[in-house]
Amino acid sequence: MTPLGRLSEGQDMETKPNAGWLEGGLAPVPDEIDATGLEVTGTLPPELTGRYFRNGPNPLPGRPSGHWFTGPGMIHGVRLRGGRAEWYRNRWVRTKTFLDESARFAADDGTLDFAAVPANTHVVPHGGRILALVEIGFPYEMTPEAGTVGPCDFGGTLTTAMTAHPKQDPVTGELLFFGYGVLPPYLTYHRLSADGSRVVESREIEVPGPSMMHDFAITEHHVIWLDLPVVFDMELATGGGGMPFRWDDAYGARLGVMRRDAPGDVRWFDVDPCYVFHVGNAHEDAAGRIALDGVRYRPEDFAAIWKEIGGSVDPARDPAQHAARSESAHLYRWTLDPATGRAVEEQLDDRNVEFPTHDDARTGRRHRFLYTVAGGAVVKYDLRDGSSSVREFEEDASVGEAVFVPAEGARGEDEGWLLSIVSGASSAELVVLDAADLSRTASVRLPRRVPAGFHGSWIPDAGDTRPPRVIY
Repeated sequence: MTPLGRLSEGQDMETKPNAGWLEGGLAPVPDEIDATGLEVTGTLPPELTGRYFRNGPNPLPGRPSGHWFTGPGMIHGVRLRGGRAEWYRNRWVRTKTFLDESARFAADDGTLDFAAVPANTHVVPHGGRILALVEIGFPYEMTPEAGTVGPCDFGGTLTTAMTAHPKQDPVTGELLFFGYGVLPPYLTYHRLSADGSRVVESREIEVPGPSMMHDFAITEHHVIWLDLPVVFDMELATGGGGMPFRWDDAYGARLGVMRRDAPGDVRWFDVDPCYVFHVGNAHEDAAGRIALDGVRYRPEDFAAIWKEIGGSVDPARDPAQHAARSESAHLYRWTLDPATGRAVEEQLDDRNVEFPTHDDARTGRRHRFLYTVAGGAVVKYDLRDGSSSVREFEEDASVGEAVFVPAEGARGEDEGWLLSIVSGASSAELVVLDAADLSRTASVRLPRRVPAGFHGSWIPDAGDTRPPRVIY
């Protein structure tokens, strides 16, 4: 039990009516716990030595919550070593707003406190640090035991927010990312050193206004921007509690291609109106065209899911699962041709999916496989031959993002495992699938239900001296 105290899981929290993110698979847990010697079914690969951390919003007991996206972050962690599951623990990320409810992100004079954020969206390792991320502020450094070290601005070299979806170049080791703002500069590109000590490059990117740019992509030589028509609205910001962004037809939709050796010079390609929360990957072909894979929402589908995750639709439904079960989110490929200035859009599948992942050694390079979540299933796409395979779970299961971990000495792109937290009404397990055929290798029974959340990472133990993997 923590100093915050403990409530029963059924106790209500103070919030607005119809708060769907406090019900069903999204319902928060009321406390922090530890459990050791976890039960394992099947055989855990001994080389899985490290930690699986996953982040997501988890409102505090007794504190209001105005939107699914705004609750304080909670890390759920599982420690694997030597074929055993040594522990599970869950910890709130102790940000400034978590510790002091009066802390404000925006002061009356318009200044922003990038440490007054929930840090609730992603958790990634880089340069010996573990960083809990949210796109409106600074990352928070975490310990390998899921404790909070504090906000991180990389020695004062980061002066904007940091996206929750940075991209590590698999060759240089640098971390590429951006920050968007509701006031100028609306978009800033950053490049973090491979050792994570400092931001070595920052450059403002000109865009028309404050759009909600959740993700982006990189290739070997380019950065791909997603400038899409979901924009900041001051009236919503002063309304209290919710997310201050809305669809704006007048803003337009376009993708931008920027050379990494000439940041700031962007070639823009108009696309049909849509929104993309998450990209899968991008690469360049021999003709210089850029192929970008991502999960696309039509305007009407974005409007529906935006209302639901804001709590104004059926509160008993899990929005993350609804997005993958309704006609709302499909895997697309955009091919951007600098020679013609045209963007060609292609729907790759009619399933409703989200949370695309891939082998990180292929980030920005040609990739064959993508993994997504579709309702109560994990879907594997073979982009070379257009086929797909599915691993179904129980009908009401909440299946989390599937994180790829390469096998030792792997040369094939799908030689490894997929890690995902799969939760039911009152239980959860960390599932380990063979990425080649989606068969179940092992599962770790967790001591409690884990709320549906956002993104996670496999964090191998420090001192992993395996040689660089072949990525072509």
